Amino acid sequence: MRTSTSDAAKLRALIDAEAQRAGFDAIAVATPDAIPLAPARLAEFVADGFHGSMDWIAETIARRSEPSTLWPEVRSIVVLAMNYGPDHDPRALQARRDRGAISVYAQNRDYHDVIKGRLKEIAGKIVARAGGDVKVFVDTAPVMEKPLAQAAGLGWQGKHTNLVSREHGSWLFLGTIFTTVELAPDRAEIDHCGSCRACLDACPTDAFPAPYRLDARRCISYLTIENKGPIPHEFREKIGNRIYGCDDCLAACPWNKFARAASEAKLAARDDLRKPPLADLLELDDAAFRAFFSSSPIKRIGRDRFIRNVLIAAGNSGDAALAVPVRALLGDPSPLVRGAAIWALARLVPDAEYAKWAATGLKTENDAAVREEWRLAPPDGAHA
Repeated sequence: MRTSTSDAAKLRALIDAEAQRAGFDAIAVATPDAIPLAPARLAEFVADGFHGSMDWIAETIARRSEPSTLWPEVRSIVVLAMNYGPDHDPRALQARRDRGAISVYAQNRDYHDVIKGRLKEIAGKIVARAGGDVKVFVDTAPVMEKPLAQAAGLGWQGKHTNLVSREHGSWLFLGTIFTTVELAPDRAEIDHCGSCRACLDACPTDAFPAPYRLDARRCISYLTIENKGPIPHEFREKIGNRIYGCDDCLAACPWNKFARAASEAKLAARDDLRKPPLADLLELDDAAFRAFFSSSPIKRIGRDRFIRNVLIAAGNSGDAALAVPVRALLGDPSPLVRGAAIWALARLVPDAEYAKWAATGLKTENDAAVREEWRLAPPDGAHA
């Protein structure tokens, strides 16, 4: 839908004002054909298997790489960003091994809920002023927000593959409004990473085979969130006390020095998720998990995957007192939980005690994967 130059300028001013009112920190516009390199990069990512078990990426590759394939009527894409920067370096909590480290974004109310509602408000104002049609997307749809954000000028995709902004560092939530109205696009941002590789060197699991390339299968965020099975043994120690996501590559970015801390009120931040005790989290059954994380993105992975993560952190804690709640989970209904509890127990109790538990466990356990966990000898020097 074409609009006159003056009408388009007024509409853009309205969108900017409404975005600011809704709490967004940056806004820009791109055209649907603004990411011509994205399809090949996405295809390479999938061909190399870097998407792991995230099958929906491969299944939606055509719609994901071409905005006009997702919605042929789209003429302009409004990209909006909301700062969620912390008021501290989140990596400092890794020294508190009795506490769980939760990714900064997940310490707030579920950003899907926060952002989508506000996008709909702005989209409604666009239709009321200019007519046409709109669609809003936040992360879960097959939209490549980060390349679109770079094309619109909000930042650039850094070597850690996340968006980096000169004003907000690496801490931005993204959302998009697709519209049939034609708006003047903004100028794309250029890459300002230079020779820096701080984000690559900060990764505990070497998840970056090369700058600008991420092997999700090695990423702690993938392993603790998207991965539905046991945490591979090679990554368990490296996960440390990270029980949901990982901020290391984001926190290492030097551009964060220009970022400011986000308003906790705007994001409905939860203080009880900043440094929760592992002992308390290990006590959560399904009902308690659902209640505690009712407004959090953590609820999406379910209780069993979450407790799996907490058990890995418990095994890495060196805190023998955690052996008590860990032992209680050896009889959990979930094989995923039982298997992680075995690994944690092996690291928290003496070999002789572990051997007794293993002898009993092998007699009563029917799940093949859990039996294999029992058969593995406790790591030398890693337990009490």
